[in-house]
Amino acid sequence: MFDVTLIKDETANGVRRTTFLTCPEVCSEIISIETQGDTIRSVQYVKGCHGNTQGIGSLCAGMKVSDVITRLEGID
Repeated sequence: MFDVTLIKDETANGVRRTTFLTCPEVCSEIISIETQGDTIRSVQYVKGCHGNTQGIGSLCAGMKVSDVITRLEGID
């Protein structure tokens, strides 16, 4: 598993915005995740493979956090 560093974690109006700095082995430099309750509202990437990151972000939006973890866990 790759290491990430939490650089921001804030909640306002019931929406949590969490931002991570990734490691050199990952093509995206920053990943920002917005959740409300246990549902992902959006996932945004800075740099990386644009089409892939847009696709993953779109697929995750609206899903429960636990469902996304179950689906993506173990993918290298």
